[in-house]
Amino acid sequence: MIPKILFLLALVFAASGWVSPPLALALGLAFGLIFANPYPEPTAKLSRILLQASVVGLGFGMNLHDVVRAGRSGFVYTLLGIAFAMTIGMALGRLLNVQRIPAFLISTGTAICGGSAIAAVGPVAGASSEEMAVSLGTIFVLNSVALLTFPFIGGWFHLSQSQFGLWAALAIHDTSSVVGAAAKYGAVALAVGTTVKLARALWIVPLTLSTALARHAKAKIQWPWFIALFCLAAVCNTYLNAGSAIYPWISKAARIGMTVTLFLIGSGISIGTLKQVGPRPLIQGILLWLVVSVTSLWLIRMGWIGI
Repeated sequence: MIPKILFLLALVFAASGWVSPPLALALGLAFGLIFANPYPEPTAKLSRILLQASVVGLGFGMNLHDVVRAGRSGFVYTLLGIAFAMTIGMALGRLLNVQRIPAFLISTGTAICGGSAIAAVGPVAGASSEEMAVSLGTIFVLNSVALLTFPFIGGWFHLSQSQFGLWAALAIHDTSSVVGAAAKYGAVALAVGTTVKLARALWIVPLTLSTALARHAKAKIQWPWFIALFCLAAVCNTYLNAGSAIYPWISKAARIGMTVTLFLIGSGISIGTLKQVGPRPLIQGILLWLVVSVTSLWLIRMGWIGI
């Protein structure tokens, strides 16, 4: 009885809006490791539905005009950066003998936009809740490190604000962490980082659809219609001013929904699951992030890329 009461209290806390996504995932992991999820089947179904609904809702917070303002150069850098990160990430996964789906999810999260990309691609790739939790946990740990260290590193190397904004957008996983790190560095860094990161985030759509196509060749799956709804939501937010008063509330509700989803996913992890997965996904994520961060910083300092 006590685990059930604690689970429901933690679930309400995660839905309160006072909890960040990484904290919600950590809270779920702690509960799962200590007590075990008392409602494994209902929460598995709920987390899948809530995750997809939250991805759609996040589209109401994306303005396509802001993405276009990043310019052609930002688009090219984003495309090359994603291709580089995906290639290196999958190579590291193979080298470290990481299971295929976690290796793909970690590579996707690093290449595009962290937890949001994993949330969109994971269901299409056939990821289990355990694989989702391990991949998300790896990304969120590195996000926290980047948020704390990137402004210091940028100052150490005397990066201009535009240089730092571009570096943050190319090397930090989640949009929220890019915004946080860039805001600490300055207004120009924030403007550059946000627009380039938004352009990077749009690649969720083609990657999710290509993943669905690849899996369709092997097994019959449900098509990711929620991605089409995500695109429709972004179009509505950009061009339909009639709902401009409602869109921010939908986007906020979607962020809370994503937070609750992460708690539910984390609560499904047990000690046996962690032993089965092992430390290799985390090692893959760290090595990939270091390669992407160092390479992009070097290219920016050499003047080979810039905004």
